[in-house]
Amino acid sequence: MIRAENLCHVYKSSAGDRIALDDVNFSIAKGEFIAIIGTNGSGKSTLAKHFNALLLPTSGKIFIDGLDTTDEKNLWHIRENVGMVFQNPDSEIVAAIVEDDVAFGLENLGIEPKKIRERVDLALDAVNMSGYKKFAPSKLSGGQKQRIAIAGVIAMRTKIIVFDEPTAMLDPQGRREILDMVKRLHAQGLTIIYITHFMEEAALAQRVFVMERGKIILNDTPREIFTNVKEMRRLGLDVPIAAELAERLRKKFKLPQKILTAQELAEALK
Repeated sequence: MIRAENLCHVYKSSAGDRIALDDVNFSIAKGEFIAIIGTNGSGKSTLAKHFNALLLPTSGKIFIDGLDTTDEKNLWHIRENVGMVFQNPDSEIVAAIVEDDVAFGLENLGIEPKKIRERVDLALDAVNMSGYKKFAPSKLSGGQKQRIAIAGVIAMRTKIIVFDEPTAMLDPQGRREILDMVKRLHAQGLTIIYITHFMEEAALAQRVFVMERGKIILNDTPREIFTNVKEMRRLGLDVPIAAELAERLRKKFKLPQKILTAQELAEALK
């Protein structure tokens, strides 16, 4: 579904060039759930913007469902198939009424009004926001606004959804709501790319990409990534609480090396 070949991106300015992506190679299969983590400035958001050609490679290639993002004639087809959800929902909402905002992308594609109505209603139902279709987005909570942004992507019926730190500005309840929704979307067969600073969120993915200075330096399952506590610390990253606690408890108890969840830790201690 997605393939990068020697992907590089350089930001040019009067202060000098800055390499944001440095010879990145990976592939993502249809229906995978990939988490991308790394410290600030590691290249996560720059990579995210290459998935739907908001940015184009300085060199190398990235292919979306076999389509080269640098070929201009592929642009609209790529963007029809890759939805983006960003960190701040206020920067994504463009309409004064919830249902109008969800319909915005469909109207730009020239979808007939009857089908727009059907898709908007289904999308709002999918995010449990049907009762708010006539509301002004400004009256909603942060979590509700983010759900509206996701509904707009669902209505587009994209094959891939890229989440760029979608819970960073939300409270714990809002985070849980968004995560539950992401898991439901993945269960329906969508390809999910999820960028986050929260390691418990990344642990839900099938694979984790760890980025440092524009490179993907680790690409493995959450269990292999997060139970390597020393390496995560070296990179300036946290690990899920259970993995951290298990590492500390090994100083006094003989515990398995690959503990990731609270349930696994409880079983090992019992």
